[in-house]
Amino acid sequence: MDLGIKGRRAIICASSKGLGRACAIALAGEGVHVTLTARGAEALKATADEIRKKSPGVTVTEIVGDITTPAGRADVLKACPEPDILINNAGGPPPGDFRNWTRDDWIKAIDANMLTPIELIKATVDGMMARKFGRIVNITSAAVKAPIEILGLSNGARAGLTGFVAGLSRKTVINNVTINGLLPGPFLTDRLRNTAKSEAEKRGITHEARLAERAKENPAGRFGDPEEFGLACAFLCADKAGFITGQNILLDGGAFPGTL
Repeated sequence: MDLGIKGRRAIICASSKGLGRACAIALAGEGVHVTLTARGAEALKATADEIRKKSPGVTVTEIVGDITTPAGRADVLKACPEPDILINNAGGPPPGDFRNWTRDDWIKAIDANMLTPIELIKATVDGMMARKFGRIVNITSAAVKAPIEILGLSNGARAGLTGFVAGLSRKTVINNVTINGLLPGPFLTDRLRNTAKSEAEKRGITHEARLAERAKENPAGRFGDPEEFGLACAFLCADKAGFITGQNILLDGGAFPGTL
């Protein structure tokens, strides 16, 4: 299926690993020129080189920096000042008990998972509207749909972003600019592996045993493959996906038991 976005330009945040990396690979596979950003230079270069090898016809730009800072955002926007596609992504805040979180903990979570995406949308959406094409995808979490008690920082910050986008996405679509959320459940990423490792150590079982348990807990009987997530993201960015906006799409193997 030709998604009709060959030659478009995309910014993909936190794209050296995991779901951001998968989105970058999928978009580049559709002929999209990609600007990648992450804090780790080595992992970012490895991903960029992999994309160049897989998709030699596209331009791949690497920006090492922290997208949650004004300087990090400025560097990315300087490299790609007129993106057609924006993939907002950031690592989730740590789990814990809300009684132990300070104001600084909350500000850090909100800054990374709510305010940074809003700042990037603010910097790019008017240009997209003027050019009559734009696709913004916010990678949030299944916890937006079904909050997870120990992930209160994530629940709060990501829900705030979701609420903000709900209004804006109905204003931009008339100019063929869509804004949607992709809500990942358990995908086999470093974050999931590290969480499973911590859980295994507390229980005195092996890392592999805990991963196997968690996979069986999902109705699909497995974890999601990041490639699946990347392809779903690419579809939302398609030329013919302009009638999908303001939506929050779960990719969780059927874990959420509701109908809405």
